[in-house]
Amino acid sequence: MSAVEYEVVIGLEVHAQLLTESKAFCACANRYGDPPNTHVCPVCLGLPGSLPVLNAGAVERAVRAALAFGCEVHRESVFARKNYFYPDLPKGYQISQYERPLATGGAVPIEVQGEVRAVRLTRIHMEEDAGKNLHGADGLSRVDFNRAGTPLVEIVSEPDMRSAEEAMAYLRSLRQVLRWLDVCDGNMEEGSLRCDINVSIRPRGESRLGTRAEVKNVNSIRFVGKTIQFEVERQAALLARGEGVRQETRTFDSAKGETVFMRAKEKADDYRYFPEPDLPPLRLEEAFVGRVAETVRELPLAMARRLQEELGLSPYDAGVLTAERDVAAFFSAAVQAAGPARAKKVANWMMGEVLRRLNEEGRPLSEAKMTPPLLAELVVLADGGQVTGPAAKRVFDEVWKGGERPEAVLDRLGLRPVSDDAAIDAAIRAAFARHPEELARLRGGEEKLLGFFMGQAMRETRGKGDPKTLNARIRALLAGD
Repeated sequence: MSAVEYEVVIGLEVHAQLLTESKAFCACANRYGDPPNTHVCPVCLGLPGSLPVLNAGAVERAVRAALAFGCEVHRESVFARKNYFYPDLPKGYQISQYERPLATGGAVPIEVQGEVRAVRLTRIHMEEDAGKNLHGADGLSRVDFNRAGTPLVEIVSEPDMRSAEEAMAYLRSLRQVLRWLDVCDGNMEEGSLRCDINVSIRPRGESRLGTRAEVKNVNSIRFVGKTIQFEVERQAALLARGEGVRQETRTFDSAKGETVFMRAKEKADDYRYFPEPDLPPLRLEEAFVGRVAETVRELPLAMARRLQEELGLSPYDAGVLTAERDVAAFFSAAVQAAGPARAKKVANWMMGEVLRRLNEEGRPLSEAKMTPPLLAELVVLADGGQVTGPAAKRVFDEVWKGGERPEAVLDRLGLRPVSDDAAIDAAIRAAFARHPEELARLRGGEEKLLGFFMGQAMRETRGKGDPKTLNARIRALLAGD
């Protein structure tokens, strides 16, 4: 039996580190990239007698994520100890939530091949991260406990996805919303967003779930797709040989593009969960949840649809402009200043110049000297014929460098368009005189040379000739000769 005769069933468990200044249960800094074991204390090292104190900022961000996905946020939840031994877990247990999580239900919207649908969520719960094992070239392994105690939310989906494409779309959508709301920076390479993939297959038409394999800590969206594709083929091959699929935990070897056996899959009983005795139940007041709900802004997929419906943007343009919250806010402010009728022109400048410059310079939009009002002013000037296309690029360069107003740049550099017919005619005649052969061919009917002379006349006017005026005057001079 081949793989195409099976239906794929996929569920994802995503661990997202919360963007707090300090760790989940102590005052140690929550910061990536510092020297090993420089942000540790008796609490996150699990030393005897130390007591955890819950980080209120972590609770706020976890609730924000739950509200964004339409979950039911429980007014009382309970922390539990998840017991297991691993070198990077200093206490010998992880503080997590089990029977009574922070939130249940909800869904993540995804768009696949132009169709929008929802992937249901099972739960969102809070927990702390473990440390990190460092394996050296000298053959020794060491442990960095800087990450131990970092606050996380674990977001568990229902097994609603049926292809690698859907799983990748889910992870992209989830990551985008978490970044949009400042819940998590979504940096998969640094490990602040990690994904466990549950994959099983079953004969098409079968309602009962197959035996699943869990692939741990996949660290890129592209690898999520490759992991699922490999697992589907591996499991189908096992069934084709008459062998059963074992419930097990695997890891993805990105160099080989395949999953590798790690251990037999643990069950909940293996972790010996019991309520955390050092933490009281987490009780949320209605007023607190209400305040957090006010911070859940319009989400990216909804905003993208609105930009298409209200401003006439294409799905592609709307998607690019809502990929990041700061870009979406910049664009909205610029459109408000320039007017909705110029939204497409603002979008073109955003995608053609602003985002390109940011990518080239590798810096955030918040550091740019170009502001929404300045971009709007430039768009209005160009739309009104107060600056030509080539000159507008020069103006943009100057504003980008120093934050000067476009109007001032125009005057300082003398870039206002030439509107005097006599001056324009002189520039066109100079272009005719420089290129007599091309002029003869244009008069002979080679219409494509009209563009050539437009460019030559624009050069004669140092980029200050209005293209429409140049076109009209070239035709008029040709007709008058």
